[in-house]
Amino acid sequence: MNNVSVITMFFLSGFNETISHRFVLFFLSLLCYCIICLVNVSLIVIIILDTNLHESMYILLCVFCMNALYGTAGFYPRFLWDLLSDVHLISYYSCLIQAQVVYSSACGELSILALMAYDRYVAICQPLKYHSIMSKQRVIRFACFSWSTTFCIMAVNVFLTSNVKLCSPYISRLFCGNSSIVQLACFPAQTTINAIVANIAIIIYALHGGFIVWSYMYIIQKCVKSIENRAKFMQTCVPHLVSLHTFVVIMLFDFMSNRFGSKVLPQVLRNFIAIEFLVIPPVMNPLMYGFKLTKIQKKMGSLRAFVFYFENPKRKLITATVTSRTSEGGRTSLTDLHRLRTAQRQ
Repeated sequence: MNNVSVITMFFLSGFNETISHRFVLFFLSLLCYCIICLVNVSLIVIIILDTNLHESMYILLCVFCMNALYGTAGFYPRFLWDLLSDVHLISYYSCLIQAQVVYSSACGELSILALMAYDRYVAICQPLKYHSIMSKQRVIRFACFSWSTTFCIMAVNVFLTSNVKLCSPYISRLFCGNSSIVQLACFPAQTTINAIVANIAIIIYALHGGFIVWSYMYIIQKCVKSIENRAKFMQTCVPHLVSLHTFVVIMLFDFMSNRFGSKVLPQVLRNFIAIEFLVIPPVMNPLMYGFKLTKIQKKMGSLRAFVFYFENPKRKLITATVTSRTSEGGRTSLTDLHRLRTAQRQ
C-alpha cells in the first residue's frame, strides 16, 4: 500500500534488449521515420495542390496520410531519444499522452478504412448517386467526425486509466499503451470499468471491420457482372484491401501478444510485434496508393519531370522550344533533336 499513488515516472524495460544494438537501431529507425515523413507529406501535398484530386477518394487518402503522421509523431521522436539515452524514463503524463496519440491513430486508421470502403461501395454500386452522396464537403465532415469520435473514445479510456492506482513503475514495452499501464494496477477490482469501456471500444471497431466486409461483399458481387467495374475494382479497391489486411493482421498480433504472449514470447519478438503498426503501414500505404492510382502516378511523374528540368535549365529551354514548334504544326529538325540529346548528356 505504500506505493499507491506515488508513481510519477515509468521505466520502459523493453529497451533492455536494445542496448547492445542501439546505434544500429537508431540509424534504421531514423531512416524509417524520414521515409514515413517523406512519402506521406509528398502524397498530402500532391492532393492538396492539385484541384483535379479534390475528390472523395483522394481526400480520404490525404486524411489517411495525415493520421499516419500524427500517430508516428507520438512514437518516433521519443523512441529515437530513448535509444540514445542510458536511462529509459518517461513521465506519468507523457506516458498517458503517448498512449492517447498512438492508439487513437491506430483506431482512427480503421475508421478511415471504413469510410474508404463506403466510398468505393457508392462509386461502384451506386455510380449515378456518387457525386451527390460523396460530395467534397460531406466527405470532409465524415472524416472529421470519425476521427474526433475515435479521439474521444481513446480519451475516455486514458482518463479512466489515469484514475487507477498503480503499484509498479515498470512497463515491459518500448512505448506506453493503455493496457500496459492498467496491468500495473494495485487491485484488479479497480480496473473493472476500464475493462468494460475497453471492450465496448473493441466492439465498436469490430463493427467497423464488419461494415468493411459487408461493403466489399456487395462490391465484389457487382464487379463480377461488369468488366468496367472489375477494372475499377482492381485499380482503386485492391490497395484498400491490402491496407486493411495488413492493418488487421498486425493489430491481431499486437492484441494476442498483449493478452497471451507477455510471459511466453521473448522480449525482442514482443518489441517487434508492438511497433509493427508504426512501421509497416505508414511506409507501405502511401507507396502502394502512389504506384496504383493512375492520377497520383501522373502527378508524381510530372513533379519528377519538373524537378529534373528545374535542375537542368538548358534542357528545359531546348525541350520547351521543340515542344512549341511541334504544337504549332511545324516539323522538328534533326538539329533540334541533336541539341536536345547533347543537353541530356550534360
